[in-house]
Amino acid sequence: MNALGGQPHLFLGDNEIVGSEHWLPLGQICVRSLRSPDKPTPNEDAAAVIPVANGSLVLAVADGVGGTPAGREASNLAVSTLARVLGALPPDTAQLRPAILDALEEANRAVLDLGRGAATTLVVATVDSQGMRCYHVGDSELLLVGQRGRIKQRVVPHSPTGFAVEAGLLDEDEAIQHEQRHVLFNVIGSPDMRVEIGAASKVAPRDTLLLASDGLFDNLFLDEIVDSIRKGPLEHAADTLVERARQRMAGVVADRPCKPDDLTIVLYRPAPPRRSDQPA
Repeated sequence: MNALGGQPHLFLGDNEIVGSEHWLPLGQICVRSLRSPDKPTPNEDAAAVIPVANGSLVLAVADGVGGTPAGREASNLAVSTLARVLGALPPDTAQLRPAILDALEEANRAVLDLGRGAATTLVVATVDSQGMRCYHVGDSELLLVGQRGRIKQRVVPHSPTGFAVEAGLLDEDEAIQHEQRHVLFNVIGSPDMRVEIGAASKVAPRDTLLLASDGLFDNLFLDEIVDSIRKGPLEHAADTLVERARQRMAGVVADRPCKPDDLTIVLYRPAPPRRSDQPA
């Protein structure tokens, strides 16, 4: 287990499996990222764990769109820009929302300036002692899950299937294998990019927060994901998700989704409350 200190930790398109665990004052973080098993090109996902000077924590996952090297550049630009903008904030910054929105606008301009049709999704969570808030563009997803398996918050993917599930026109099992699953309405790298901001949510001591690229949600059903992360050691939950997804991508489980893709997950669980007799 590593202590991250005040430095951001960026995961920028590594080729093979990356595993990382960290303890911060706000809690434990586990990151896993691996390249799609059916391609030789680099991983087009990117992720970031960013401690902010005011004591907050920012988590992010980006998924480059298009299956080209420019997709990798776009995802790397998104999380690198986020880390750079947040790293310049003074310690007395009270609200992260303006900086997050500025960073995403700057990332969008940078991806457009590549001039190669590049695009990426991005999901961001800000965490502090009061709870969490999410921001997202595209179909990388976020879940906040209680220990008993109740979903306390979930983003709606910016896709036809994501909106159809939210409206009750498709169920989860239909959506995961729908032919328009990967059609996106909204990406970083578009002149019309918009950022959706979620409501502030409390994070209870045994809740688990998950951010992930669609390599997870295209291969595992929602109840399988929730069951894997709702309790038990966080590193075990991360490894269980990866192993289940890899088996699906390999096609070894009959009558289940099989969509090889890059996969990145970030898990967070708050630090347990200290007893009154424990030192700070």
